[in-house]
Amino acid sequence: MTRRDLMRLAAAAVASPAIVPAQSAGRLPIAVSTLGCPKWDWNTIVRNTSGWGFAALEMRGIQDQMDLPKCAEFSGTRLKGTQRDLAAAGLHISDLGASAQMHEPDPVKRAKHMDEARRFIDLAHELGTPYVRVFPNQFVPGEDKQVTFARISAGLHELGEYARPAGVTVIVESHGEFRRGEDLIPILEGAKSKNVAFLWDAHHTCVEGEKPADTYAQLGKYTRHTHLKDSLPIAGKPKEDRHYVLTGTGEIPVKETVAVLVRNGYKGYYCFEWEKRWHPEIDEPEVAFPHYARTMRQYLADAGFKA
Repeated sequence: MTRRDLMRLAAAAVASPAIVPAQSAGRLPIAVSTLGCPKWDWNTIVRNTSGWGFAALEMRGIQDQMDLPKCAEFSGTRLKGTQRDLAAAGLHISDLGASAQMHEPDPVKRAKHMDEARRFIDLAHELGTPYVRVFPNQFVPGEDKQVTFARISAGLHELGEYARPAGVTVIVESHGEFRRGEDLIPILEGAKSKNVAFLWDAHHTCVEGEKPADTYAQLGKYTRHTHLKDSLPIAGKPKEDRHYVLTGTGEIPVKETVAVLVRNGYKGYYCFEWEKRWHPEIDEPEVAFPHYARTMRQYLADAGFKA
C-alpha cells in the first residue's frame, strides 16, 4: 500500500458517519494512543480509529486537554454519552495515561503527582477502564538507587491499594531512566500490591539494548499492556533521541516483540503510541494509524495469534 493509498483511506474514514456501528466481534486486540492525534476532536477519534479496525483507545489527552478528568467528554452528564459513543463504535478504553511520576522526592510535588494518579483512578472506575498508567521516572542525583527504588515502590503500593476497591490496576511504564529490567524489577517487587503491574514500552527497552525475549523473561509476569512503535537513530544525537517512523520501516524489532508476546500467551492490547503531540514533524495520524493497523494484523497472523 502506497502513501497515496493510505491518504485515500484516511479521507474515506473522515467522510464516514460520526459513530460506526459496533463490529467488535472478530477485531484483533490492537489499540492506539490519543497522543498520536492531538488535533482530533472526540468524534473524529472515535470515527477514524473504529473505521481502521482498532479495538481500543488509550486515552492520553483530547486535543489541548491532557488532564483527562477535566475533559468535557469525561465530565458530568457527558460521560454517559461518551460511553455510548464507544459502545456504538465497538471500542473500549484500554487505559488512562496519567503523567504522575513516582520518583519525585519533594513532598509538595510528590503530593501533586499522587493526587493526579488518584483522580485518574477515580475516572477509570467511572469508565470501567482497567488500568491507569504512571511513570517511575528518574534517578535522583546524588541519591542511592535503593532509596529511589523504595520511594517509587511506596508510591505504587499506595496507589495500588487505593485502586483495588475501584477494580483498577496501576501500571508503571518502562520510561524515563527506568528502561531496563534490572531497574524495573525492584520497584515492581517492592510495590507488594496485586493492583500494580507493568506497561511494557518495548521501544524504550529495545533502544537500551535488551532483546524482546529477554525483557519478557524478566517482566512478562507483570506485563498487562504494551506500547509499540518504530524508529531510526538521529546522527549525532544520544541513543534515546530517535526519529519515529512508520511501523516496520525502522530498526526497532516490533515484529519480534509481537511474536514474543503471542508465544507467551499475552492477553492485553498491542497499543500504538505514535508521539505526534511531542514530535509534530512525524507523519500525520491519517497515515500512521491505518498503516499500523494493517502492519499489526500481518504481524499477529505471522505470529500465529488466535483470538
